[in-house]
Amino acid sequence: MTYPIRQTARTNGTIADLRSDTVTRPDAAMRAAMAAAEVGDDVYGEDPTIAALEERVAGTLGKAAAVMFPTATQSNLAALLSHCARGEEVLTGHDYHVRKYEAGGGSVLGGLVFHDLSVRPDGGLSATDVAAAVKEDDSHFAVTRLLVLENTHNGRAVPLDTQGAALAAARDAGLSTHLDGSRLFNAAEALGVPPARVAEGFDTVTICLSKGLGGPAGAVLSGPADLVSKARRWRKMLGGGMRQAGVIAAAGLHALDHNLAGLASDRARAERLRAALRALPWAEVEDGESNMVWLALRDPSHADALAAHLADAGITVSPGAKMRLVLHRDVDDAALDAVVAAFEGFAP
Repeated sequence: MTYPIRQTARTNGTIADLRSDTVTRPDAAMRAAMAAAEVGDDVYGEDPTIAALEERVAGTLGKAAAVMFPTATQSNLAALLSHCARGEEVLTGHDYHVRKYEAGGGSVLGGLVFHDLSVRPDGGLSATDVAAAVKEDDSHFAVTRLLVLENTHNGRAVPLDTQGAALAAARDAGLSTHLDGSRLFNAAEALGVPPARVAEGFDTVTICLSKGLGGPAGAVLSGPADLVSKARRWRKMLGGGMRQAGVIAAAGLHALDHNLAGLASDRARAERLRAALRALPWAEVEDGESNMVWLALRDPSHADALAAHLADAGITVSPGAKMRLVLHRDVDDAALDAVVAAFEGFAP
């Protein structure tokens, strides 16, 4: 079976979907890799393609072992449950994904307590804030057990000095550490370092296959063998044990072999879009280092009109007075030209 080559315009008339990099679709080469994947029953440990992906990710991030999950949300949740017992406390950023956008799973299913900290302008946490949030040994307090960081955060590649200082504060307090690195490869590209350098110092790390890497689904949690073994058990309990899922793993392996180089193009296109939007009198644009552009309207009442104008031009966004515009491998230079022209053609 053959698959059509991806075109700039989608069949529904959309030229560029900027809502998220989760909207990327497997290209023909990735679909071919999926179709050819050797598979087995992964719950029995018999899927060779999943085993190959897990070994590849662990090695890439400098960890001992890894386990594949259906989603990064489930990977993060299994990590929390592997690190912490019920009633124990997790320190994390107040708008980090694990606390704000994962439906409270750690609290609902794990009985965990979240202590959220202010996020620095560079996307990281202050080492001083981390140290101050650790509870003393007192029966009135939850036991502080885990620090969860994020990189990238809202498209910002958190500087490794900031990240390392927060990690050191956690280590000094005897905490375990987890990195929500769903876009870790974007962070590594923007910072100009190997992926293992971003993962360095963390006990466990989640990466996502279905964002900038372009896979249809999947995530991988890596770390020491004992914690990965616990997470694998939690995966089964959470309903994430899959059978012949090597087709997903094959997409991930293909992405690691062929799609990492495209992350630099995504970042370059994001910078081009920032520059174009900064020239518009009705827009305010934040600085950024990765594949996300944050646009705020000087007059929030124009949000719906802008979204409608963009939709008429074939540009899909998440409407609002502040918009997150995400560049990804399904937005090429021609599509970006159309995006820029659509924004420039808006007259509030």
